[in-house]
Amino acid sequence: MASWGKFAGVFRNVLRSSRTLRSFSVRRAVSPGILGSAIGTGAIFYYQYHANSKTLPFAVHAEEEKEVTAPVQSARKIRFIQFASVVYEQEPYMTPRDFLYSVMLENVDRKLQKRILTTEDVNDMLIAAQKARPGSDLFRTLGDSGLISYTEYLFLLTILTKPGTGFHIAFKMLDVDGNEHVDRKEFLKLKKIISKSKSKQAKETAEMEEGKGVNTSLEAYFFGKKGDDKLQYKEFRRFMEDLQAEVQEMEFLQFSKGMDTMRREDFAEWLLHYTNEEDNEVYWENMRKKIPAGQSITFEEFKSFCLFTNNLEDFAFSMKMVSGANRPVGMAQFRRAVKIATGHDLSESVLDTVFKLFDMDGDNCLSHKEFMGVMTDRVLRGLKVQPHNSVLGYWKCVKRETLKGAQEALGHTGSPI
Repeated sequence: MASWGKFAGVFRNVLRSSRTLRSFSVRRAVSPGILGSAIGTGAIFYYQYHANSKTLPFAVHAEEEKEVTAPVQSARKIRFIQFASVVYEQEPYMTPRDFLYSVMLENVDRKLQKRILTTEDVNDMLIAAQKARPGSDLFRTLGDSGLISYTEYLFLLTILTKPGTGFHIAFKMLDVDGNEHVDRKEFLKLKKIISKSKSKQAKETAEMEEGKGVNTSLEAYFFGKKGDDKLQYKEFRRFMEDLQAEVQEMEFLQFSKGMDTMRREDFAEWLLHYTNEEDNEVYWENMRKKIPAGQSITFEEFKSFCLFTNNLEDFAFSMKMVSGANRPVGMAQFRRAVKIATGHDLSESVLDTVFKLFDMDGDNCLSHKEFMGVMTDRVLRGLKVQPHNSVLGYWKCVKRETLKGAQEALGHTGSPI
């Protein structure tokens, strides 16, 4: 403030000196120069003040804002949001059509904005789900008339990638009465166990769903619009088998270009569709050189191989028993391990395609490690679960959470464990 006082004093002295001028014409000539000197003097004082002080006296010192990092979303969450086409109460949802697209397509070319649903829209969807009939075309029949939450998306993906034995164990653990059926509350626990994620967001989503009424098509399909019905295990098992069959049929038609049979090179393309292995070029070269043209694979042969991919954990164990860990595998050993794991045989066309594709050094054997890596990518459709580096690790988590859910259920009934 002292600097501003000096500036004011100089300005007053300049004005007084200007009054001593006797001629008006002289005043007119000198006044602009005087005014310019005054402004220049003020500017000099102002500059000097800034040179001697880092901040103005009236500056407000605000604390440096800490950058808030957004929570990292998983690849599955990103994919869910990408394919979800509807929004209800500010939450994204998939339709049954969206789910089918998400497991078949790598990307979605969305030409329209997400649809904002009203309560009336959701009620109509729940009624449609309640009236829907079982079958391997359930999701295609519902189309865009249905809601699938993120937790259910994880749950449905697990149905597509795991054998039914794990679900039956989890179902029976939560079925405290042993009557082979569960109510809606018990099913929500089953859904949370199977689609288990350690992320806080997934836990909060599951807890929110438990607190609400029936709000998704899957729940309305199993328990009715009011949520009062019971779900029998045989009904749930049929739902799992129908969903697997529906996706298998759509993938078969996609890679067979709508034909009744799939060429062996199309089957190879399906196998490698989601893999990121460094040896991809070698696989493609093997296909071009070793697989004969004009030979096809039927839908039944394709389904048998899909059954095998859903039993990779049992197959890996069988391979260790048959040939030892991480050793090259011959066709006879491979065939035997598949039979042990699934109870079914693979056709000669499928076996020959697999071996010619993954035979890296021409010894009529395939690398167990490389083959399992490609198959895991195929089953998980490129979305590996990071916290668990193997199928075995994933199911260890499922079993642990199943026991926890069973203990909670038994705790409510007061039964001893």
